[in-house]
Amino acid sequence: MNFVKHESNNGISFISLNRPDRYNALNKEMLEELYDVVDMVDKNEDRIVVLRGEGNAFCAGGDIAMMKDFGNKEFFDSVMDSIAGIVRKLYMMPKLVISAVQGSAAGLGLSLALTADYVVAHQEAKFGMLFIGVGLAPDGGGHFWAEQRLGIQRAKQFIWGNPRQVKGEEAKHMGLVDLLTGEDVVQEAGKLGQMLLASPLEAMLKTKMTYHEERLEKLNYFLQKEKQNQWELRYSEDHQEGVHAFLEKRKPSFKGK
Repeated sequence: MNFVKHESNNGISFISLNRPDRYNALNKEMLEELYDVVDMVDKNEDRIVVLRGEGNAFCAGGDIAMMKDFGNKEFFDSVMDSIAGIVRKLYMMPKLVISAVQGSAAGLGLSLALTADYVVAHQEAKFGMLFIGVGLAPDGGGHFWAEQRLGIQRAKQFIWGNPRQVKGEEAKHMGLVDLLTGEDVVQEAGKLGQMLLASPLEAMLKTKMTYHEERLEKLNYFLQKEKQNQWELRYSEDHQEGVHAFLEKRKPSFKGK
């Protein structure tokens, strides 16, 4: 099964996360496939990229079941390096990237959505880092994107704000969302893409790359630090409790350890 689909249409590449039965939760195989698709799109002729999720969610984050194998350093490194490669490529892509968010964008899914130059969201969409709910800190550049969008103080409190997710209007007010719609979010993202194609796109891309090239070193710092954080937290009591509580569908009882 293809966990990630790609379609090119009138100068726009649509990348679709395609694991709808799991709310597009990202496992190792899906991350590797997503990296390959992003790499292919990076090299094609399309100037606009739309990142979307199939089904009722954009992406519920990393697959919790995958975390049971994180004690294997080779497995852990492979997963974290795939994540870093994906978000770095999206951030530095010489194209304009749009994320089309319906349903939930949570954890790693939110990090992925925030790599985009434009976040288009349905008014009923929900946004949350939620890593704290399983005793972890964000990855996928989550610290970087939250700081970019919110500033450090609000970013910290948003990251720590489990189990609360913010819905469309509040997310727009906070600055997590650029365009809000009550219509089909992928169609709205496609309309934005067509408008951008009819704009002085080369000049817009010069502005994008002027900012992003200067900040790449900072993004790389965050990605490396997040990888270190996750490795150190994987055997913490709170992480073990968070995972067990999630799998058992109960409220976790954290001890601050």
